[in-house]
Amino acid sequence: MWQGQLLHIHTAPKARAPMTAHRAIQCLPGVGLAGDRYARGVDSGTYSQLPDVREVTLTEIETLEALARDHDITLEPHEHRRNLTVRDVPLNHLVGREFRVGGVILRGGRLNTPCRYIDMVTGKTICDLLEHRSGLNCSIVTGGMVREGDLVSLV
Repeated sequence: MWQGQLLHIHTAPKARAPMTAHRAIQCLPGVGLAGDRYARGVDSGTYSQLPDVREVTLTEIETLEALARDHDITLEPHEHRRNLTVRDVPLNHLVGREFRVGGVILRGGRLNTPCRYIDMVTGKTICDLLEHRSGLNCSIVTGGMVREGDLVSLV
């Protein structure tokens, strides 16, 4: 059985706004992360109109490490546009499953699909390199605070 860790927390108040780092943040079921663009709704810049729950998004630090190792591309945790950066968490295997981040329970939705927007906002050609490694969209089942350093595990 795996056990991972929450490394970084980021939000943005609207589309294209710089990501803001947090040490802790409130997760609101049916809404999202307090102050994040997805919690604020369509007028603040949601990803798309695809039928999807996107209350919180996750990505793996291992993806950023692979970009640096295999392609000599540095992508900082605030640049990937996902809310939570985790280590040792198999995101692709969490679609449809519930898992815990600290005391909060999330349910994995669909895998994120990379788009050219990430190339535009970072100035780096990474969209194609993120295929099948662009993170996981989740719903918040049980809310509460998440904090950097929280453990991540299956429910």
